[in-house]
Amino acid sequence: MNALVEAGVEHVVYCPGSRDAPIGYALADAETAGWLRVYVRLDERSAGFVALGLGRAGCPAALVTTSGTAVANIHPAVLEADAAGVPLIVLSADRPAEMWHTGANQTTVQTGIFGSAPRLSTDVPAGFPADERLDALVLRAVTAATGALSADPGPVHLNVSFRDSLVPDGPWQPQALVPRRVSSFPTAPTPLVMPARTVVVAGDGAGSLARELAQQGGWPLLAEPTSGSRVGDNALTDYQTVLGSELVDDVEAVLVLGHPTLSRPVSRLLARPDVTVVTDRSRWTDVAGVARVVTGPVELAEIDTDPAWLGRWKDADRPVVPTAKQRLCRDIWWACTTPNAPVLVIGASEVIRCFDRFAVPGDIAPTALANRGLAGIDGTIATAIGVGLGTGRPVRVVVGDLTFAHDAMSLLLGETEPEPDVQVVVLDDRGGAIFSGLEHAAAPAPVLRRMFLTPQRLDSAALAHALGASHRRVSPDDLQFLDEPVVGRQVVSVPLT
Repeated sequence: MNALVEAGVEHVVYCPGSRDAPIGYALADAETAGWLRVYVRLDERSAGFVALGLGRAGCPAALVTTSGTAVANIHPAVLEADAAGVPLIVLSADRPAEMWHTGANQTTVQTGIFGSAPRLSTDVPAGFPADERLDALVLRAVTAATGALSADPGPVHLNVSFRDSLVPDGPWQPQALVPRRVSSFPTAPTPLVMPARTVVVAGDGAGSLARELAQQGGWPLLAEPTSGSRVGDNALTDYQTVLGSELVDDVEAVLVLGHPTLSRPVSRLLARPDVTVVTDRSRWTDVAGVARVVTGPVELAEIDTDPAWLGRWKDADRPVVPTAKQRLCRDIWWACTTPNAPVLVIGASEVIRCFDRFAVPGDIAPTALANRGLAGIDGTIATAIGVGLGTGRPVRVVVGDLTFAHDAMSLLLGETEPEPDVQVVVLDDRGGAIFSGLEHAAAPAPVLRRMFLTPQRLDSAALAHALGASHRRVSPDDLQFLDEPVVGRQVVSVPLT
């Protein structure tokens, strides 16, 4: 724990167990000393996504588990951290090596359990000296997780073995902390030359650079909700529909930032041979394998503008009459642009696509996040809780009913744990509505209903109350809850059928 704090880790998610008890004792002492903050969770799968949410909030977190299936349960969060480039430091406790392959209780092969996902994976054998060698190993792991030298942040895995006894010999005495951080190398901006009729695509995590480049070049900006750049006069609302028009024939080049995943029209656009990807990571999005890649910071050079180009795209971006769900997503987006608004976390599947088509860009963009690395519906609520713990801000997480059912247990909180301010807005259309808009909608009705839509009969009020959260049921037109503060754990259910 001393080495972790010195390397810059200030948040730890801890899952109780016997084999990881030595770490638990150390965490309790370190938290008492004011070195770090500890969050105790029962469910390792949920804990993994809480740690992921902390990482998304800019607070790289360690995640501690006991041995056995506990380690396997955090695999989904590790995969998302890998794909999304989010720091995650996994510390799994283990039996000593002499107990491996013997049939010993709660013992399996934990080394390499996460495959190729970790940036670093190693064993810390029982009896490893707690000296500068351990400091160096932990610093190397944290540096790999943050991508400070590799431009490739993601998960790391330290498998730490302990022999009995698993309780401390005596009281712990705080040591002097010596910060040990590794800084990335500054790089000069790369000159970027683009033609006048360029289109900027901003995917998840693109940041403000996408907006800045679009403004400098006078180009249309096709920004996903979690890009961090869906704001300003260059950003379009329903760019998916515009991409079906003849304007696409006049595009001379496409500039891509972030990780775009939400629409097939954009995927077709990115299959062109004139795509340029700007990235600060050593991994980038180029599904078609045709892009020119520019790394690091960039600056436009020799700007050749077409004054009419942006106007043509803005004229084609006409409003579409929204459904009740789409209208609510639009209104939630606007509510999250106000001063002191909650952080917005958006669930996967159809929900984020509603935001993508109907969230109107304004002068201010919400702080909007989502798990778009592998775009699963699992762990969304836990991620939102982690985001709130990391930012210190209330969080509003918008999910479908299946996503809520999948991760509702993340609302369960121990009596000694700090209460997160998280509001879960459940858009309840009784099933996987996204499939109604895909090619699977042509399946026979019984097949579509059972194999794809999978409607559930879930009493969200009873479930919320059982988990210690408040609950209210509102109509799609009742927006009063958006004006009220988010305090504690809240579930707001919005029936749509």
